[in-house]
Amino acid sequence: MTKKTNITVIGWWAWTFNVLYWLKKIFTEEERNLSVIVTMTDSGWTTWEIRDKYWVLPPGDIRRAIAALAPDTWFVRKLFEYKFDKEVWVIWWNKIWNILLTALADIKWNFESWLEEACKMFNTEWQIIPVTLEDVHLWVIFDDWTEIIWEKYIDVSDKNVFERTHNLDQNVKEAFLVWDKLNANPKAIKSILEADIVIIGPWDFYTSLVPNLLFNGVKEALTKTKAKIIYVANIMTKKWETTHYELADFIDNIEKYAWKNLDYVIVNNWYISDEIVEKYKIEEWKKPVKLKENQEFIWKSYIIIEDDLVNESDIVRHDPVKLGNIIKKIV
Repeated sequence: MTKKTNITVIGWWAWTFNVLYWLKKIFTEEERNLSVIVTMTDSGWTTWEIRDKYWVLPPGDIRRAIAALAPDTWFVRKLFEYKFDKEVWVIWWNKIWNILLTALADIKWNFESWLEEACKMFNTEWQIIPVTLEDVHLWVIFDDWTEIIWEKYIDVSDKNVFERTHNLDQNVKEAFLVWDKLNANPKAIKSILEADIVIIGPWDFYTSLVPNLLFNGVKEALTKTKAKIIYVANIMTKKWETTHYELADFIDNIEKYAWKNLDYVIVNNWYISDEIVEKYKIEEWKKPVKLKENQEFIWKSYIIIEDDLVNESDIVRHDPVKLGNIIKKIV
C-alpha cells in the first residue's frame, strides 16, 4: 500500500475553511490523513459572552472545521450559522452551534469530550485539534507602542468603533499570550511532528495565525518536524493588524514566530480589478499582497509559487479549487 500523506493545517477563520474543504475533495481517504490545528484566542461578541458566562473555550473556529470536514458541508454550515430572528437575547444573538456547544459543555464538562461528541454527530472526517485546552487571550503591541489585550479590542469592526482604543493606521509589532508558560495541546504537537506537509494560513495574521505559534511546544515541534512547511499568503492586508505590510513582512514574521524556515510560499499574482482595489482601500484600508521584486527573495531558502488564487465577486478571497490544486501539486 502507498503510504498516506499526513497533512496538518494551522490557522483559522473563514479562509482556512476553503483550504480544508477542497483538500477533503481532491485527496481520497487512501491518499491522506488530514489534521486541523485551531486557534483558541477568539473573544469577540457572542464568543466573549459564552467564555465569560459558561467558561467554554471559543467555539467559532471549531464550528468551521467541523462544517468543512463533514460529508454534507453545505447543510452543516447552514445549520451551524442559523440564527433565530426573534427571541430572547441569548438565542437571538447566538448561532445554533454556540447553543449546541454550550449544552454539550454542560453535559460533558470537558472540551475534548464534547468536541469528540460533536464530530460523531456530524460524521466529521479527520482530526480537529484545539491548539490548547487552556483559557487564554491574545496581547499585542502596535508600532506606536500601544498595548491591547483581548482579540475583541484588537480586531474591532466599524460598528464597534466605540470600543477601539488604538489607531487603525498601525501594524502589530509584537504578539504574546496573556499568561506565560501556556502549553499547546499534546495532540497538536504530535500532529506537527508526524506531518509530511504543514500548511499555515491564510487569514487574519495576528488574530488567527500567529496565536497558534505562541504556545509552548508548537515552535519546538516545527523545528523538529521533517514536514515541508507551506505558507499561504493573504491576498489582502488587514487594517489594525497588517495595514502597511508587504509580502516580505508576512513571510519574515511567520518565520520569526515559527522558528522555522519555510519551504514554499504561495502568493496570488492574478489581476484584481481597479474598482475592487479602490473599494477595499476606501472602506477597509486594505491593499493587495503581491510579489513586487523577485530580487528581494533570491537568497531565501523557500520557493515562491505565484499563481491565480482569486475568487473575486464583491469581495476578494482565495478560490478553494485553485488553491487546493496548487497544494496537491506540491504534495
